[in-house]
Amino acid sequence: MITCPLSAVFRSIRLPLINMIWDAMRLFLKEKGITSADRVSRDDVKAFLFHEKDRKLEAASIYRALVSIRIFHRFLAAESLTKDDPASLIDAPKMLKSLPEHLSLKEIEALLKAPNLKKPGGVRDHACLELLYASGIRASELVNLKVGDVNQELGILKVMGKGRKERIVPFGSKAAESIKRYCAEVRPKWTSKNQSEQALFVSRFGKKMSRVALWGIVRSTARKARISKNLYPHIFRHSFATHLLEGGADLRVLQEMLGHSDVSTTQIYTHVDKARLKRIHEKFHPRP
Repeated sequence: MITCPLSAVFRSIRLPLINMIWDAMRLFLKEKGITSADRVSRDDVKAFLFHEKDRKLEAASIYRALVSIRIFHRFLAAESLTKDDPASLIDAPKMLKSLPEHLSLKEIEALLKAPNLKKPGGVRDHACLELLYASGIRASELVNLKVGDVNQELGILKVMGKGRKERIVPFGSKAAESIKRYCAEVRPKWTSKNQSEQALFVSRFGKKMSRVALWGIVRSTARKARISKNLYPHIFRHSFATHLLEGGADLRVLQEMLGHSDVSTTQIYTHVDKARLKRIHEKFHPRP
């Protein structure tokens, strides 16, 4: 039989997450009199996971523990320190997907009215927020937009999303008006000394606006609008998707606009609008 002391193996690994989980499991196994990795059985792993559940750990934490244990034992098997992986046939705990936080229409309106349009910074901030909500694009996609990516006449954006996948996203007339004003009144002045800059949204120094700056815009605007929630740029994307579905948008069309490669990612928004589902049921079911 292969003898593989747990303490010796721990010293050879430099993966913090695995070490942390195995430290907890080592103590658990020690109480059962198990001090060698090749003596760990499938039942021992299951008992440890149930022990973690009894400690009120969430499903996501237990899932990470199971994955880490699998990685650990695969490493041991690859190094010929154990014969197999006792965790390989254990099912992962089912995890509930948390619903995306979104803003109400009233909150969106308050945010879009908050920027001071008498100041250049307010004009730019207003254009950023209008476009975030009108298109549902990610914060990284917004700051990476170039002037040539925006067709103000047709109301469409050329967006480079995750995995270098390009997509076309429409946006409304209010966002178009806001962008037009920003491009006419503010951007030319800010880029007068840096005319080679291609980014659509720039700082007052004429350089491409950063994601950190966008976060600052959202938070400062929230304070002006007296919204106490902890806001972040991505909440505009969640609000865009939720409000479109509430208005009756097709899920596949929304998937295309959001740039999701799998419709299952988009389906999380269908869980938000329970009121609409109830109205449809009452309207069309033969026995309401």
